[in-house]
Amino acid sequence: MKASKSRSWQQQNDEYLRKALAWLRFRLAWFIEQSAGAASRVQPEPRSAPHKGVRRSSGRDAKQAQPAVGTNSISEKQLARAAEELAAFETVDQPPALIVLRRNLGLSRFESEVLLLCAAMEFDTRMALLCAQAQDDPARRYPTFALALALFAEPAWDVLSPERPLRYWRLLEINQPGAQPLTTSALRADERIVNYIKGLNYLDDRLVPLLLPLRYENRGLDLPPSQRSTVDSMIRQAGEAGSLRAVPVMQLLGVDSSSKQLVASHAAAALRLPLYRLPIELLPSPPAELEQLTRLLMREGVLWPFALYLDAHEMEKTATGDTHASALHRFLARSSGIFFLDTQDRRMETGRASVAFDIGKPTKSEQHQAWDSLLGAQQNGMAARLAGQFNLNLTTIHQIARTTLSSPAIGQQSIPQQLWEACVVDTRPRLELLAQRIEPKATWEDIVLPEPELKLLHELAAQVANRTRVYSDWGFAAKRSRGLSINALFAGESGTGKTMAAEVLANDLRLSLFRIDLSAVVSKYIGETEKNLRRLFDAAEDGGAILFFDEADALFGKRSDVKDSHDRYANIEINYLLQRIEAYRGLAILATNRKSALDQAFMRRIRFIVEFRAHGIQERKTIWERVFPRETETAQLDFDRLVQLNLNGGNINNVAMNAAFLAAGAGTPVTMPLIFEAARAEFRKLERPIYEADFQWDEETEVVA
Repeated sequence: MKASKSRSWQQQNDEYLRKALAWLRFRLAWFIEQSAGAASRVQPEPRSAPHKGVRRSSGRDAKQAQPAVGTNSISEKQLARAAEELAAFETVDQPPALIVLRRNLGLSRFESEVLLLCAAMEFDTRMALLCAQAQDDPARRYPTFALALALFAEPAWDVLSPERPLRYWRLLEINQPGAQPLTTSALRADERIVNYIKGLNYLDDRLVPLLLPLRYENRGLDLPPSQRSTVDSMIRQAGEAGSLRAVPVMQLLGVDSSSKQLVASHAAAALRLPLYRLPIELLPSPPAELEQLTRLLMREGVLWPFALYLDAHEMEKTATGDTHASALHRFLARSSGIFFLDTQDRRMETGRASVAFDIGKPTKSEQHQAWDSLLGAQQNGMAARLAGQFNLNLTTIHQIARTTLSSPAIGQQSIPQQLWEACVVDTRPRLELLAQRIEPKATWEDIVLPEPELKLLHELAAQVANRTRVYSDWGFAAKRSRGLSINALFAGESGTGKTMAAEVLANDLRLSLFRIDLSAVVSKYIGETEKNLRRLFDAAEDGGAILFFDEADALFGKRSDVKDSHDRYANIEINYLLQRIEAYRGLAILATNRKSALDQAFMRRIRFIVEFRAHGIQERKTIWERVFPRETETAQLDFDRLVQLNLNGGNINNVAMNAAFLAAGAGTPVTMPLIFEAARAEFRKLERPIYEADFQWDEETEVVA
């Protein structure tokens, strides 16, 4: 039925254009005849020779004047009848495109006739010769304002004004070379307008490189209540406005652009408008170019109604950001329509009235429901785990579930494992400049610790794995807003296993592990350290990644008495870090070999403190027994002798690695002499005294394994 109506309107529009072109030809022919008749009636005798270049018509010339091309003599009755046929189209339910254009852009009847004259040049090849005859100049085969003012019944001089619709909306292009008068300059209808009048409606080609369609398909997923209420409020704001100019700019606040785009797309769909995205960095800075783009967008909003999503999410307070903000302000001040402004923080200066909406990701319970609806009842436990660990928007949840469940490799791995890995990959933060991603390989079998410390690590892993049940299902999160973060302090000498313990936890929990690069985070410039920390925690928040602050005392040191501005700003950094550590929903691990250097405020907020002491004899023996991979060829190693070397686990790993390289170079298995040679080098590196008797190996007393 809709297609039938479209064809009916197109046929009606074509019929209107045929009649409009016929009326225009009649009008031109009548004007040509009237001009020729007037010239034949007025024939004064010249007192002198005519001025060079001016043609004077004699009576005989007038009698021999040819009629307008392709026409017979036109009467006023014919003109009136053709005009009546055109007027009948103004009362139909679906008026033709030219009439719609006239009403929506505020054109007068005379202006619409001028536009028809210019567009007719594209529709009818006879119009060029008629224009030349009407202007009595074979070279002027084009419309001009002078011709229009003389041709049509209700001329208005203000048609030339830049503030009138024809020029304001760039409906016409004026070719005015040099000092040629505006009234005699060639006029040409804009290509987009010509096609619109013909019935072909599309987004202007000049806007296609700037605008990106935003289309979201729900595929059975409805917006959660927290976001649906925002959409309803937006629709109400648009409905209460008396005009497009009165609709306030809708500022979408928050850090999750995907959720903001989803909400905006639902609001636009409810208003029956397509939604296009425009990054504000594409707005030109020069005022003339910005004005041209603004008018083009506003004109397009009339021809092809749409809502505009202005993406200012990444705009920062820099010189470039200020330039973009200024362009945005000028653009909104001179625009009308439905605008969604994506910005992290509210902008007070938008150039027109605005209303702000805080848009975040769905709540934990809403994420749980979304996972549950996609995975089904058989995976309800997995839905709870995913919602508890990962903070995802609705679009990402839908995409991960659809991609994972339809994967051809679904038979090789279990569904829960694939879903979990997909979430880890999707939420992996971009921290290349602030942190180093560590691929965790160590397992519980690799780490050697006394039983109390090993038990603490297992408890730490269990709390991270079960926090959803305790916080959400058992009501702790509803009762308190602080103290819900999980963090740990690993204190001990270098090489006692702190980094390995972090790897073990990441491997067991199947989470991303990042070691923070303090040299990139800490800055001498005021405010830069807090900015880096904010980027760090915000990026890692969604996936609950494990953040490993090695040498944490450099960043988490004690606050000092304020003696100057440097002390004050240093304390501000520590205060900010305290707040973020306490609010971080992932696992944060602080590692230090100077526990006493940490601020006591951090110690109060630390949930687990694991002491990594120097390894004893039995622990060193266990490490030596496990340090060489199964693939490494060894020969008659005496572990009871090796444990006499007073080294921590990290140093033992260094010795084993260096001994393996020595063996590879010699083409032999790893032997005790090679290990002692590597151990001697390790002692020198540690600046420890070397007692040669401890590094001698007598083949006659070797221990046979």
